[in-house]
Amino acid sequence: MSKNSDLSSRDLEKKIDLLIKRFEEQKGIIDSYVKRERDWKRDKALHRKEMSQLERDLRKATNE
Repeated sequence: MSKNSDLSSRDLEKKIDLLIKRFEEQKGIIDSYVKRERDWKRDKALHRKEMSQLERDLRKATNE
């Protein structure tokens, strides 16, 4: 009985280690995705701002 419980505790430790490793991998993937998404949103806002400025400049140039 002691050997069975020792074996099962080892199995549980291995499974827990595997789950922790998978969790860390998934966390890295999610963190990477979130970073790319934030970068994309920041770039989109900057591009929108630049487009607005260029449109104003174009309107001003055509009105002169």
